[in-house]
This record gives sequence, C-alpha cells and structure tokens, in this order.
Amino acid sequence: QNWVAYNQSELAVAQAEAEFMLARQDLIVRTVVAYFDVLLAQDLLATAQAQKVAIAEQLESAKRNFEVGTATITDSQEAQSRYDLTIAQEIAAQNDLDVKRQVLRSIIGKEPDGLKTVKAGVRLAGPQPADINKWVEMAEASAATVQASQARYEIAVREVERQRAGHYPTLDLVASRGRSSTSNTVVGGVAGVGSGSDTDSTTVGLQLNLPIFSGGATMSRDREAVALKERAVADLDNARRTAALNARQGYLGVTAGLAQIRAYEAALTSSQSALESNKLGYEVGVRINIDVLNAQSQLYDTRQKLAKARMDTLIALLRLKAASGSLGEDDVANINTLLD
Repeated sequence: QNWVAYNQSELAVAQAEAEFMLARQDLIVRTVVAYFDVLLAQDLLATAQAQKVAIAEQLESAKRNFEVGTATITDSQEAQSRYDLTIAQEIAAQNDLDVKRQVLRSIIGKEPDGLKTVKAGVRLAGPQPADINKWVEMAEASAATVQASQARYEIAVREVERQRAGHYPTLDLVASRGRSSTSNTVVGGVAGVGSGSDTDSTTVGLQLNLPIFSGGATMSRDREAVALKERAVADLDNARRTAALNARQGYLGVTAGLAQIRAYEAALTSSQSALESNKLGYEVGVRINIDVLNAQSQLYDTRQKLAKARMDTLIALLRLKAASGSLGEDDVANINTLLD
C-alpha cells in the first residue's frame, strides 16, 4: 500500500503540471482574445467616426443640390437619417470600446494603453502541418486536458491496487531495546551496604499480520476504487474526443478564415470601386443620393469584416495550438510580429 501511494504521489505531480499548463494556455488565449476585442472595438469606433464624416459631406452636398434645384428633399432626408443613425452607432461603439478595455484590464492588471494594431495587408500563414488528421492525433495524445485525465486514470488504477492490498498479509521488521536499573541501600531499616542490578534487553523479530475480516470495509473501498477507475476511463475517453473536436474546429477555423480574408480583400477592392463610381454617377445625375450612401456603408462594412476575419483567424490558430498542447509564449511573440 505504501509503495502504491508513493507512485500515486508522482502521478499527482504530473496531473498538477498538466493542469498548470492548461491554465497557462487558457490565460494566453483569453488575453489575446481580449486584446483583439479591444482592437476590433477601436476599429469599429474609427469606422463609425469616418462614416459620420463621409455622410456629413454627402448631407451637405444634398442640401446644396436641393437649394439649387438639382435634387429633391428626399436626398437630404435620407442623408440626415443616415447621419443620425451613424451618431447612434458611434455612441454604441464608444461604449463597447470602454467595456472591452476594462475586460482586458481585468486580465493584465493595468490600464491598456497604446495597443498595436494588425498591419494593413498582412499575409497570414496556414497551419503547419497542413493535415487535419495530424493535428487531431497530436491533440488526442498531447492536449493538456488529455494529459491531466491520463494522470487521473493512472492514479485511479493504482488506487484499486492500493485498496486490494488491504486484503494482503503484511510482514514487518520489528526491533526494540530497553534498559532497567534497580538499587537497594537500606537493610533492616538501617543504612548499610547497597545492592542492585542493571538489565539491558534487545529484541529483533518479524511480525506477520493476516487480515481475516473487518466488517466489509476493505471490500467496500475496493468496489468504490473500481467504480472510480471506470469513471476515470470514461473521463479520459471524453477528454480525447473533446481535444480531437477542438483540433478539428481550430484547423477548419484557420483554413476558413484564410479563405474569408482573401474574399473580403477582393470585396474591399470592389466596394471601393463601387463607391467611386456611385459618387461620379451622382455628380452627373445617373445615381441618386441613396446609392452613394449604400456604397459608403458597404465599403465600411467590408473593412470591418476584413479586420475581424484576420483577428478571428489568428485566434483560431491559437486555439488549434492549444488543442494540440503546443501553445506557448513563442506563439504570442509570432503574432506580435504581425502588429504595427
């Protein structure tokens, strides 16, 4: 029993180390997510402010055209409506930014200041190796949750051994040593010649204990340990399936994110061209004011989605590495090189 308990203590250390690694990886992911949430909130606020300026210019243009009789009052009203809506969006964006900054502050312990943003036009690399099955294999073997569950399973297996050892006889080496001393210096009530004795004793032997029956307590603990081992088997299997699922989701998130980035980059170019065309068309009278406003909204919305797609892809890459048990501070340093 003592030897098994010693082995369990070693496994408990391995379990604690795996749980600590899991906590570190969770902290990395939460910090990066909170950081990018602030960047997205800043970008959303900047977009709302830029859109407000652009709509204000379009509103002034619509008013001038109405005054000279080249446009209807509808153009001015539509621009005014969009302008008022943008002001409301700006207020909401400012509030969202304040909240996201406080979330980041609660993680890092100080007020965030001067955050770097993702470089414009940055090219993101895909996951390596570019094989989802290899990532799943790594996750099932090396994920922190799997390692912790594996250690708990090994502890449960040894607990069954330890409880069953309660049925076994024990053999102990026993040793004892004693010393006694007696003395007598009085004879017949009168002081006389003293007498006494000293005795030393040493005993060495073997002590055999054979458990017969202890009211079923040992058997009950044995059955409990077996049941807990079965539970540990199920927990380990679930941890592996969960890690595999997280790896698949992370891999697909990265690959889909890269495809989205390429699509949004193309859409951004098209939206910019569409806005310029609508502005020119409005000046020559073949487009109305609402067409320009819609084109502006489309452009800013595409910019926002492109920025979000880039950050979501980076977060998916971190989640993929966390699922495979390979996430570390070096990965954060690599992402930091993409910031400006």
